[in-house]
Amino acid sequence: QVQLVESGGGLVQAEGSLRLSCAASGRFVTTYAMGWFRQAPGKERQFVAGITWSGGSTDYAHSVKGRFTISRDNAKKNTVHLQMNNLKPEDTGVYYCAADAVNPIVEGQFEYDYWGQGTQVTVSS
Repeated sequence: QVQLVESGGGLVQAEGSLRLSCAASGRFVTTYAMGWFRQAPGKERQFVAGITWSGGSTDYAHSVKGRFTISRDNAKKNTVHLQMNNLKPEDTGVYYCAADAVNPIVEGQFEYDYWGQGTQVTVSS
């Protein structure tokens, strides 16, 4: 059983920063690709960033490229972070951590096998 627990969300002013973390537990989880998604009110869940199991490759949505950085704990590989800088009101939403047991990095949410409960990020203008 794989479990993902997000933390680090909160309320921040525009141009501020937040750092989200995802703690993963379960067998083989250190070999899974990981991703971050977000869902704004009334909108579909969208891909934000992804990272391979080794941490050697990353992928970002165009809207966050240059502002967000995804990283993986080098020692344990079971913790993934999302550093979010220069936040904008349109970054507001529930942020979910997800794990993919099969693919290196994919942007489609239906490819991911496991999901966390989500953490709220609110950016005020």
